Amino acid sequence: MPDLVLWDIDHTLMATRGLGRELWAEAFAQVTGVTLREQASVTGSTERVILRETARAHDIPYNDDLFARFADALGAVHVRRAAELRERGHALPGAAVVLAALDERGVQQSVVTGNVRGAAEVKLAVFGLDTYVRLDDGAYGEDGEGRPELLRLALERARVDAGLAVFLGDTPADVAGGREAGVRVVAVATGKASPGDLRNAGAEAVLSGLADTGQVLVALGA
Repeated sequence: MPDLVLWDIDHTLMATRGLGRELWAEAFAQVTGVTLREQASVTGSTERVILRETARAHDIPYNDDLFARFADALGAVHVRRAAELRERGHALPGAAVVLAALDERGVQQSVVTGNVRGAAEVKLAVFGLDTYVRLDDGAYGEDGEGRPELLRLALERARVDAGLAVFLGDTPADVAGGREAGVRVVAVATGKASPGDLRNAGAEAVLSGLADTGQVLVALGA
């Protein structure tokens, strides 16, 4: 049984059904004064990288101050529109049940996500998933640029060795990041990546989703 299970958020635990991009565009316009024309690829990336590449596409100078202001704005807009997020989005089938089952077994859980922490906290709370994860042990978009860096930080915060942890994500970048950080990766094909894509990236196990609690627990070794 793992000592620690780390979760990606978007398309692994939940779906925002397009609202996420709307909230991102609102924060971007608020901070830059520029209407979003195009957003850099978000799949498997972090908010810091997405903002830098999106700013570049709009000829906006990027620096750490811009990111800090954007992170604050993005967190605030998630708080302000939390009710809309609850109405339009949803936790993926089985997510809450799996989290609860791991909690009952005494498995420590947290998140490793490209979301800024303010947005991540709102998303988890809106869908009732926050009670199962130790938010202070996680790693977020403010903490780095890539999954390996974030995973290593989460392991340090949780005080768990990489060999005793499992990471669940839905993208090849999640899988590659977990392998680089020395963490066992279980992938869920609930995002854009196919099961084959996730296997080819090196996932130890690939699940179609989280609805079959027993199957998920077996894949996690729990």
